[in-house]
Amino acid sequence: MTVRFSVEGWAAWAPGLGDQASWSAWLSDPRTLTGDDVPELAEMAPMARRRLDRLGRAALQVAYWVTPKTTGVPLVFASRYGDIARSVALLGDLARGEPLSPSSFSTSVHNAIGAMFSIARQDRTAYTAVAAGEETVEAAIVEALGFLAEGAREVVVVSYDESLPSPFDRFSSEGEFTRAWACRLVAAPDDGLSLTPMLTAAPAGNADLPADLAALRFLTTDAAEYRNTVGARTWQWQRHA
Repeated sequence: MTVRFSVEGWAAWAPGLGDQASWSAWLSDPRTLTGDDVPELAEMAPMARRRLDRLGRAALQVAYWVTPKTTGVPLVFASRYGDIARSVALLGDLARGEPLSPSSFSTSVHNAIGAMFSIARQDRTAYTAVAAGEETVEAAIVEALGFLAEGAREVVVVSYDESLPSPFDRFSSEGEFTRAWACRLVAAPDDGLSLTPMLTAAPAGNADLPADLAALRFLTTDAAEYRNTVGARTWQWQRHA
């Protein structure tokens, strides 16, 4: 059974892009983004906010913008690499025989950013962190659709990633930058959007953007279809009239 859904609200952040209008313009004409901007994240108490790196602040800023102030909404946090800069720094400390920072260690795990959002909001609702390589956003949507199928009225998906730090930066795609987006999804029984995995006999061309941003472009425009091919599997995103 295919669960169809619709987007009830969305927000995104990247250097120089902080509102829907600027993002819509950028998604129609993508370019490399640079800058040292950091989200204000005024919604979070300073003592909690100071524990977050730039990527974590970006992820939680869009989460705050999209998630209702009332608790009880499940969230799915999706990131291919998570806060990998912290992990690489900790590995460097280990290699040099230096003691590890307890604060950095506790916030380096993949579910730490979501956990800090839960703690700050005092919200015990289900929070999930997913990482599935080039299919991370699809995995997050599948997880969200599971919540909707089980009766959740809405689910928030938060996607966030950044370029890889040295010495792994050679594995980053060209033009990578810190970015985060969030969408609030609801079930749409008769129309809306669908996501379907298919086996692919031959490789197909993917979008001109990283998979997470290509998915955002599909979700926030009136495009009829978007396909993300990874190996022998293609994820077909469709918009139904």
